[in-house]
Amino acid sequence: MSEYDFFVSHLRFIASRTDRDNPEVTEMIDQLQRIADAVENTGGFAVSPEKLKASGRGLAGLAGFLQQQILPEVISAGNTRGEIQVRWVIDTSMNLMSTLMARADADDLNESAIFELPPPPEI
Repeated sequence: MSEYDFFVSHLRFIASRTDRDNPEVTEMIDQLQRIADAVENTGGFAVSPEKLKASGRGLAGLAGFLQQQILPEVISAGNTRGEIQVRWVIDTSMNLMSTLMARADADDLNESAIFELPPPPEI
């Protein structure tokens, strides 16, 4: 069991529930699934230069959904552990998105960007 199972679960939940109604959305969801697989196996992930923006948009979508739909439910249920984890996923996803987008705008996109996750929240 990975210390990031909660993060992987959120990624896979969004990926499984999102309609792939156009190629851009499909690419973002595919990237979320790739990130989930890598994090589950190694605790980090790599993104090829051509997938940086799709990965960033996918993580931003995850964070937005969690903040608007899931976090209020977790708070109203009094689920402190869940709230801490959801807030960590939102913050981490937005930080990763920012880094991915900045990297996508860089001129030297020759190799994959490697990302390690911050320590999981202590509960």
